[in-house]
Amino acid sequence: MITIDCIDTINLVDFGAGNVCKQSQEGNVVWLEGGIVGKISRYLIVLTVFIMGGCATLPDNSDRKESFAYTDTADTAFGKKVSGMAAAHPGKSGFYLLSNGLDAFVARVLLAHIAQRSIDVQYYLYHDDMVGRLFTHQLLKAADRGVRVRLLVDDMDLAGRGLGAAVLDSHPNMEVRLFNPFSRKTNRLSQFITRMGSVTRRMHNKSFTVDNQATILGGRNIGNEYFDADPGLAFADMDVLAVGTVAQDVSATFDKYWNSKLAYPATVLKGKPPKPEEIELLRGQLDEFVKEQVDSAYLQALRNSDLAQNIRENRVRYAWGDAHVVYDLPEKILHHPGKTEFHLVPQLAPYIDSLKKELIIFSPYFVPGKSGTAFLTQLVERGVRVRILTNSLSSNDVGIVHSGYSKYRKPLLRAGVELYEMNKKLTREQRKEKKGAGGSSKASLHAKSFVFDRKYMFIGSLNLDPRSMIHNTEIGVVLTSEEIARKMGTDFDNNIKRAAFRLELVKNRNGTEKILWHGWVDGKEKTFDVDPYTSFWKRLGIGFMRLLPIESQL
Repeated sequence: MITIDCIDTINLVDFGAGNVCKQSQEGNVVWLEGGIVGKISRYLIVLTVFIMGGCATLPDNSDRKESFAYTDTADTAFGKKVSGMAAAHPGKSGFYLLSNGLDAFVARVLLAHIAQRSIDVQYYLYHDDMVGRLFTHQLLKAADRGVRVRLLVDDMDLAGRGLGAAVLDSHPNMEVRLFNPFSRKTNRLSQFITRMGSVTRRMHNKSFTVDNQATILGGRNIGNEYFDADPGLAFADMDVLAVGTVAQDVSATFDKYWNSKLAYPATVLKGKPPKPEEIELLRGQLDEFVKEQVDSAYLQALRNSDLAQNIRENRVRYAWGDAHVVYDLPEKILHHPGKTEFHLVPQLAPYIDSLKKELIIFSPYFVPGKSGTAFLTQLVERGVRVRILTNSLSSNDVGIVHSGYSKYRKPLLRAGVELYEMNKKLTREQRKEKKGAGGSSKASLHAKSFVFDRKYMFIGSLNLDPRSMIHNTEIGVVLTSEEIARKMGTDFDNNIKRAAFRLELVKNRNGTEKILWHGWVDGKEKTFDVDPYTSFWKRLGIGFMRLLPIESQL
């Protein structure tokens, strides 16, 4: 029997489809029924399967070996550093914000240099670009000196890179696993149809943990644009370097994903181990690439980084407090989106429920939906000031997401929610200030953070959109640190006018509502009555996409 993952019921209920499918315990379609969609779906899907080349299959993954984070790492170099600092803060964790892309990469490189027992790496995207290759080289160097490296990457970004992943997996001290992989027996495009509800749900987690003593969580994937190494695009992002008990919590989370049946060893997916000559060739190419980058502007900036010296000399000033790691369970992908016991979002409820004065949200992809809009409205009604920074149409790197957000701008503004959209153009002075390979002409928000009453702060991979909250898996940490939360709030107060457009809802003479965008352009205040820096055709395209029934997938 051909089995195809069940189409997400949430999408179809709104259009009168009724009960679209029955599922087995494995989450596969057994039969389709109910509504107009139900009557035609079986024919369309079966036809699609034959056209696209049949059923996608995955290899047997039952022989994968379980492994767990090392717990006896207090005697490592970083363990000794942490214990010395933590003695004055028993049971607490230390936090250091990484808002600068260069610092974020330096922190990872230096931790890899210091690592003595283990490095656990988990990312959604892992590009094959300069940063990706430099990062891989650091992991290999650690593995060469005996450090156990576990690399877990979502399969979304790895099309055509099976050999490279298998080569890394062949290292005696390094294992590579791909999460929720696509079948290698048919093309990926067809699987977005035949495995809808399965491969359309991804592991969006991002963490980097060394010796079970230090960890980095936040919004950055591995790629040039996330670390100030792309001259054409700069992501405004946020990570946190955390030491102490929080690292053990992240390690425990990593183990759940690493040992999940959805995590496939790279060599198993490849079908056979790489040949010795293939390993030698690819390792040689990587070594040669890194040698060519030695005098690059980017690596020079890394070598001259103040943070690099501070980490080496143990002079990083951490803010200490409680840390609550929140995360989706990997099983979330296997179950219906309505089974919220696997979800991260309910874990944030205590912080949201305790809000009294203010909520600041940084979310690059913000699609609140009707329920989210109602919830934010209720917060305002009970006296909480709600301010949201998200991407403008011009700064958003995923334009279709803007179609899901833009329909809620007027209701939110009407309710008293304060909206700010990223001002994508950097001034000449800002471009000069940017380090690395020149400056970027485009700035796009990518940080995912919330500040609760300037007492608590969430930093992680969670976007406020249906894809993150309902479909994908995410991770983050809530820091109990008034020092950091106050700083984030103060920085928002001081910088928002220059960094973003403030949206205002006004009425025309005929009583109809319209939005105005107030911001700074070339050092002067300016007001727009349409989405800034956009063409008529771009706005028209977004307007058309607003009509499509795709919001739950954004």
